[in-house]
Amino acid sequence: MIFASFEFVCLFLPAFLVVYFATPERLRNWPILILSWAFYAWWRVDFLALLVCVTLFTYAIARLMETAPPIRRQWLMTLGITIILAVLALFKYANFAFTTVNDIAGPDTIIWTTIVLPAGLSFYVLQSVSYLIDINRGTVPVSRSFIDYAAYKAMFSQLIAGPIVRYAEIAGELRVRTHSLAQFGAGARRFMVGFALKVIIADTLSPMVDAIFRLESQTAVEAWSGALAYTLQLYCDFAGYSAMAIGLALMLGFHFPENFDTPYLSRSIQEFWQRWHITLSRFLRDYLYIPLGGNRQGPVRTYVNLIATMAIGGFWHGASWNFLLWGLWHGALLAITRAIGRVGLPAWLGIPLTFLAVMLGWVLFRAPDLHSAASVYAGMIFTHGIAVSDALAWQITPDQWWMLPIGLAVMAMPLLRLTWPPFLTAAAPIAGFLLALTLLYSRAAVPFLYFQF
Repeated sequence: MIFASFEFVCLFLPAFLVVYFATPERLRNWPILILSWAFYAWWRVDFLALLVCVTLFTYAIARLMETAPPIRRQWLMTLGITIILAVLALFKYANFAFTTVNDIAGPDTIIWTTIVLPAGLSFYVLQSVSYLIDINRGTVPVSRSFIDYAAYKAMFSQLIAGPIVRYAEIAGELRVRTHSLAQFGAGARRFMVGFALKVIIADTLSPMVDAIFRLESQTAVEAWSGALAYTLQLYCDFAGYSAMAIGLALMLGFHFPENFDTPYLSRSIQEFWQRWHITLSRFLRDYLYIPLGGNRQGPVRTYVNLIATMAIGGFWHGASWNFLLWGLWHGALLAITRAIGRVGLPAWLGIPLTFLAVMLGWVLFRAPDLHSAASVYAGMIFTHGIAVSDALAWQITPDQWWMLPIGLAVMAMPLLRLTWPPFLTAAAPIAGFLLALTLLYSRAAVPFLYFQF
C-alpha cells in the first residue's frame, strides 16, 4: 500500500484516524504500532517478521547497554550495529555480490536465488544504527517501553522512505503529545501538497522517463528531456512522500524534521546537500563523515573523507556500480568546490550550474546500468542525432511534454517570493488534492521511487 492510492486515502487512513482518536491518549501508541504493522504487512506479510525482529533485537541491545559499563556498552553497540548491518547487506547487496562474481568468473559459477529487498529496510536500519550510537554517546535516553520504541520504528508515516527520524527527535512526543484542530489541519494541508506533487507531476512524468531510458540510444532532445523529466520526477516523488509523511505525523501530534528545502534552487553543490534529503545528509555527516575525521586532519584527508562518505552514501541507495559512481560524482564535486574555496556565484549563475551538475548525476542514478547511462550521455552530446525519434514519439503524450515546463515553474516559484491571498493559500492544496484524486482514478497508482531502497 502506498500513500498515493485509493486504498490508503479512502480505507486505511480514515479507519486509522477513527481508531487512533477513539483510543485513550495514554494508549494511542498501541494503534500506531498495530496498524502500522498491518500497513507494512499489506505489501508482504513475511517481511513484517524481519521488521519485528530488528525492532526486538535493537530494543534488547539498547536495554543491555543502559546498565553496562562503558567498555561493555561499546562492545554491545558494535555487536548490535554489526548484526543489523549484516541483515541489510544480506538483503540489499548479496544479489549484487554474487552477480558480480558470476560476471567475472563466468555464468553459473555460483548458483544463487535472487533475494527480494524488503520495503523500507534501508531506512529502519539507519534508524537502529543512529539509536544505538546515540545511546552510546549518551545523547538519547534508552526507551524502557517496548511499545513506544516499536511504535517509533514502525510508524507508517515514515516507515517506507523516511524522513530518517532519530529517536531523540520524537522521544518526548512518544510519551506525551498535544492535538488540536489547527495542528490537524496543518498536517492535512501538508499531506495534500505532497499528494499533489506525487500524483500530478511525478506520476505524469513517470511513463516518459521509463520510455526514454528504455531506448537503445537517445537523441539530444530525448536525452536532455529524459534527464530533466527524471530530475523533476524524483524530486516531486520523494519530496512529495516526505511532505505526506510529515503531514500525517503532524495530524497525530508528532513533529518530524524537514527533509527538503527547495534543493534545486541551491547556488552550490554544498548547499544542495544541505537542502536535499536533509535527514540522510545529517546522518552521513554525524555518523560517518565526522567519525572519519571530518575536516580536522588537513585538506587532503578532508577531501578523502568527503569522497568516501558520498561513495558510501551512493552505494547505500542501491547495489549497483551506477549508485557508487553517482556517490563518487557528488563526492568529487564537493571536494573540488571545497578545494577552490567558497566562490560566491550570483544566483543567476550558481543555480543553473548546480542544477546542471545534479541533473547529470541523476542520469547515473536512474539508468539501469552503466551502458544505458553512457548511451544517455552520448545522446546529450549529439552523438545519436537531435530530434525525437519515431521509436519514442508515439509513446509520449502532450501532457507529459507540458509537465516539463510546469514542473520547472513549480521548482522556481519560491524565487518569485510571492505573497498569496489567504483564500488562495487555503484553497490551492485542496484543489491540487482533488485534481490528483481525479488523475489517480484514471490511471494505476505508481509506487514511490524509494519504495525498495
